[in-house]
Amino acid sequence: MQQTIAGGLASAAGARPGPARADTEEARWLAQVAQGNRQAFERLYRGYFPRLARFLGRMTHSAPLVEEIINDTMLVVWRRAGSYDGSSKVSTWVFGIAWRKAKKALSMVDEPVASDDAAYPDEFPSPEQRALADQLARRLAAAVESLPWPQRLAVVLTYFHGMDYAEIADIAECPVGTVKTRMFHARRRLKELLAGEEEE
Repeated sequence: MQQTIAGGLASAAGARPGPARADTEEARWLAQVAQGNRQAFERLYRGYFPRLARFLGRMTHSAPLVEEIINDTMLVVWRRAGSYDGSSKVSTWVFGIAWRKAKKALSMVDEPVASDDAAYPDEFPSPEQRALADQLARRLAAAVESLPWPQRLAVVLTYFHGMDYAEIADIAECPVGTVKTRMFHARRRLKELLAGEEEE
């Protein structure tokens, strides 16, 4: 089942490893942003908006919050680009800002946020696999949504954004071992939830 869960999540995410060249290019743009280059900032904004929208959509399930958090995140990128020291990928730095903004925004929301998954469609490898992938994606999305926040963050960044544990630890501001523990419990919980559905 674990392999099925992992495969299903990866398929539903349509995750593709980003080339190292892209990160080098983003670091160059970020250096230009630090010098006040608005064109470089626009390139970063256009590149990160869809990625952050998918990430924050799965974490918050609120389209209005997603746009607000992205704008807050990119404002920090504009103002603090000069503080990026290259010790992590640009994507890790940006996602870390977004995660902190998301936690702050959600702490100010009193009412439960409604699910808005339809606003963040997944991409699938081929049309032939779409029907099965859709069904699996819906079951997995519901299961992932039921996870506690720290576990959900680890699962979403691993399977939907292709990040490794070190990157996730940087974003979550916790040790790598903690991320591994959260993933262990998340996988076990997902296995229980999906096994429960099969028995019904």
